Amino acid sequence: MNDHIIIASALALVLLGVYAFPIPKASFRVVYSGVPEDVVAALNSFRRCRPLKQFNFGGTTWRYHDSGNGEDAIVFLHGMGGSGDIWFQQIEALGERFRCIAVTYPPLPNLDLLRFGILGILDQAKIPRAHLVGSSMGGYLAQFLAAKDPTRIRKVVLGNTFPPNEVIRRRARMGMRYLPWVPEWAVMAGMRRNAQRVLFPAAGNSELVNAYLYEQTCGIMRKPDVIARCACLCQTFAPPDLNKLGIPALVIEADNDPMVDAGLRKLLKAAYPSAAVKTFNRAGHFPYLNRPAEYTESLDGFLS
Repeated sequence: MNDHIIIASALALVLLGVYAFPIPKASFRVVYSGVPEDVVAALNSFRRCRPLKQFNFGGTTWRYHDSGNGEDAIVFLHGMGGSGDIWFQQIEALGERFRCIAVTYPPLPNLDLLRFGILGILDQAKIPRAHLVGSSMGGYLAQFLAAKDPTRIRKVVLGNTFPPNEVIRRRARMGMRYLPWVPEWAVMAGMRRNAQRVLFPAAGNSELVNAYLYEQTCGIMRKPDVIARCACLCQTFAPPDLNKLGIPALVIEADNDPMVDAGLRKLLKAAYPSAAVKTFNRAGHFPYLNRPAEYTESLDGFLS
């Protein structure tokens, strides 16, 4: 009996050690050591000079950047593995002509909850209508907002994203099913491995893409964020008729996007046949990071 207790205790300690294994930490300087100095300085300056604001709703605290001087406002919506400051290059370039709001999602497992928070931020900022620029999961959320609150939206940009479909929903369901049982360090290690092996080469070996995603998985994003975002992608809805609603749309895609394949890109354009389309060649899943000038020019031309 005593042997059984000892074995059980040993197994418990092993499991505790496995789940408590720490997420690696690295200094900003080390993480961004391969990124061009001017880009590192721009990101540093953005984080220092554009402090996060807060909005409290339903017991949840939202954090967002709010900068720029224009009368028209843009709401930037990041993807599964990002934060609001992933748009720093676009915000700095467009801030003289637009007011730029860039949110970071709290771990809310429902598109409606994200929607209410974003509308609350717009109300707090006294912005009645705004342009939406969303990428990946952010593009999915932008479609949902357009479907539910079309009167709050001027134009919408759907970048490297997809319409409601079973392929993404099935992947997200798998995440919902298995991730709760996986230690946090292992979840983040898997995301880092995917970034290094898949997203980094697709982005033309962009050191900024590599560094930013590494930083996100070393303590900025947590496991509850990943699970909540998977839950949001499980939620389906009818794509809005943007043409009928009078909302101009721009689809931005990359011809080698490893996260949004040709079939999903075709579905998106079929869902929004009136949308203009900008296709990046060999730009991967994050063209706003690794091709910022071209991406920002596309936004400026469309939104202006």
